[in-house]
Amino acid sequence: MKFLEDRILKDGQVRPGEILKVDSFLNHQLDVELLQEIGRAFYEYYKDKGITKIITVEASGIAIACMAGLFFKVPVVFAKKAKSKNLDGDLYVSTAHSYTYGRNFNITLAKKFLSEKDTVLLIDDFMARGEAMKALISICHTSGAKIAGVGIAIEKGFQGGGDALRQQGYDLLSLAVIDKMDENSLVFRPGT
Repeated sequence: MKFLEDRILKDGQVRPGEILKVDSFLNHQLDVELLQEIGRAFYEYYKDKGITKIITVEASGIAIACMAGLFFKVPVVFAKKAKSKNLDGDLYVSTAHSYTYGRNFNITLAKKFLSEKDTVLLIDDFMARGEAMKALISICHTSGAKIAGVGIAIEKGFQGGGDALRQQGYDLLSLAVIDKMDENSLVFRPGT
């Protein structure tokens, strides 16, 4: 969507290694008005899907998921990347590879917060190869929850994760899809 593309062009920085730095407004310092618009966009697109929960992975997806949760008026659940002492009971566990960190990590989600009674919207800030989303999808399948859609703020379209999920039949909305980027230019997919 144009509002997010404009903000990326204004304040985003492309770094070597196909890294897009948006820490001044999306995933370190947060522009809450921009996050509100992102949450509203996901709500407008998925509002008739019967969403009962929004699911994300810590940490950068949490703020976006919470803003969407305000519009949907549903709980937000985030899968944790590290098993802490206060995470107890039965857990769903899946493994994802982080493009940004260059390593695998287990994500965990308490079974008491996700079941076959839920219809979920999966949300994250970025999608490259789709590894984090595949891990969340695996957890949802194990729980029996229905996946109504996948909402991504920024998709690196040239890395294929979003296209693979679309081909699998997931209703994926990415607000800004980047088809090409280097230190000198950013090319957005038309029509997003």
